[in-house]
Amino acid sequence: MPPRCTHCGLRASGAFQQLASSELGFIEDFRTATERVPAGHPLIREQADAGRLYTLYAGWAFRYKTLSDGRRQILNFLLPGDFFGLQQRFSEGATYGVESLTEVSLCVFRGARLWELYAAHPRLGYDLTWLCAREEQMLDENLLTTGRRSALERVAVLLIHLFKRAQRVGLVDAGNSFAFPLTQQHMADALGLSLVHTHRTLRRLQALGLYVLQDGHLVLRNPKALVQLADYAAQPLAQVPLL
Repeated sequence: MPPRCTHCGLRASGAFQQLASSELGFIEDFRTATERVPAGHPLIREQADAGRLYTLYAGWAFRYKTLSDGRRQILNFLLPGDFFGLQQRFSEGATYGVESLTEVSLCVFRGARLWELYAAHPRLGYDLTWLCAREEQMLDENLLTTGRRSALERVAVLLIHLFKRAQRVGLVDAGNSFAFPLTQQHMADALGLSLVHTHRTLRRLQALGLYVLQDGHLVLRNPKALVQLADYAAQPLAQVPLL
């Protein structure tokens, strides 16, 4: 990871909104550390209060909640540029956990300085509000998926949604292929399906010629067909805030 925010590879990618030099300087001062964490490592533990906020610089992670018997619901997947940890500032400890899906690189911020961000740089405060609103929008979509979509539609919407998000941050190549670290268990936990049902649905979509998953890479053969099947409202790949 670059030591200075001015050398940030994410900001240079064109996927994120540009900031004034004073705002970028504040974020660099706001950042307390950078970390590299291996796959399968907890980044936030449920009910813990580490008081830290994060931007995912590289890699994949996921946010989840568990029941007392170990059953898990994956709430959403985190890709480069995603900001997380804010909810624990408004409750007694984190109401969810976050785990690295692959090896990840993180920018770490001190939550105690959050009010300073709002007071000194209102535009950054607005950006933070925008990111929270987008998170709520994605959770609304996830609730619709688990509550009303069929198994076929659920899997289709997950594939196209992750494809679009990966495409926005430059992880998809010209052949519609990108590294896909999710297991079928991750997908089942995200979609509220059994592992067997998830497996059967994936095989059905593959038989329809809509995707190929091989050697950890997902290739979408017909993204438009997946969008139509999932009844997915695809958003334009516009620039978004980055903290």
